[in-house]
Amino acid sequence: MKDVIVIGSGPGGMTAAMYAARASLSVAIIEQGIPGGQMNNTEIVENYPGYVSILGSELGQKMFDNVKAEKVENIYGIVTGIEDKGDVKVVKTTDNEYEARTVIIATGCLHRTLNVPGEESYSGRGVSYCAVCDGSFFRNKDVVVIGGGDSAVEEGIYLAGLASHVTIVHRRDQLRAIPTLQKRAFDNEKISFVWNAQTERIEGDDTKVTNVVYRDKETGEEKSIQTDGVFIYVGLAPNTEPFANLGITDERGWIETKDDMSTAVPGIYAIGDVRQKQLRQITTAVGDGAIAGQSVFKYLQLQ
Repeated sequence: MKDVIVIGSGPGGMTAAMYAARASLSVAIIEQGIPGGQMNNTEIVENYPGYVSILGSELGQKMFDNVKAEKVENIYGIVTGIEDKGDVKVVKTTDNEYEARTVIIATGCLHRTLNVPGEESYSGRGVSYCAVCDGSFFRNKDVVVIGGGDSAVEEGIYLAGLASHVTIVHRRDQLRAIPTLQKRAFDNEKISFVWNAQTERIEGDDTKVTNVVYRDKETGEEKSIQTDGVFIYVGLAPNTEPFANLGITDERGWIETKDDMSTAVPGIYAIGDVRQKQLRQITTAVGDGAIAGQSVFKYLQLQ
């Protein structure tokens, strides 16, 4: 029996584990991969306080060193669900079951991909899913944004403040973003649009991205856009399927929390990218984790 089980060892999960352990709680982290979460897929981090520039994997290892120093137990496992037994929560994995008085869900989310040739091979070499993270690498360069929803248009506007030109490529003939965002994008002279475009592949010179190839859905013609970077915004998918039965998610699967990171189920908390929130960054995940670590301590003090 642990005081706290943290599911996921991204920046939020590791911070929550560290804060809970420093409050003299017994803590375990269950993780199905190496510590660091999405940081391991980020080549360089340049927007985390304390470091002008650091490898994502290196930052993840430094955070994990803090966790190890607090003697947090690390368990490898693929979580399949949580059973709420009131004062006891049973975390189920494919191999075992673990009991805890509280659970912190830090399973994050995944960017939906286009699943086109070149996308995976050029990830981190021109293909990105986060303008805030990687936009500075494309100052005064041409970039393509693929998508037409709020995130795509909002990030396109953000990139227009850095890049020399932004081309928004959308598979429909009109944007799905809210009208205010659309107006801002249409009024920005550095943003242009390609409509009815089905992205076919992303090409490069084996080092970096050089162009995006798309098919014009009206004519069937294949066309190409020269670019230095491709930012893909075709949606996010929260990793919450194992928790669907708890009644803590909204209609899209994001976990809803209060300011203290608590969910609708007493003793179960959620942090980081898995939450319904506006900004998904390492810094915001760390902040969530610190709050949750203290919140579980206060919760257990009252039990």
